[in-house]
Amino acid sequence: MAKGYWVGQIVVHDLKQYQAYRAANAEAFAKYGAKFLIRGGEQTIVEGQANPRTVVIEFKDIATAQACYDSPEYQAAKALRDPVSEGNLVIVEGYDE
Repeated sequence: MAKGYWVGQIVVHDLKQYQAYRAANAEAFAKYGAKFLIRGGEQTIVEGQANPRTVVIEFKDIATAQACYDSPEYQAAKALRDPVSEGNLVIVEGYDE
């Protein structure tokens, strides 16, 4: 079964307040077995445009990735993130040979 992923490209406008979001999202991520593969590390844009922060989170499958996003725990954390950041987030199914 193919894994599911969140791929986010974020601009953080208030890092101090964003830290509250990071603390709050831990509950949802633990509940749904999230594994961070990329969490805002150094990046080089070689084509096109990108926001300064990239995050990739792995889940056991795409249904679990979606359930985490829809969960009350994550939506409560997201309410802390929304006023202090902007960006793009996609939930995508991994490639399974």
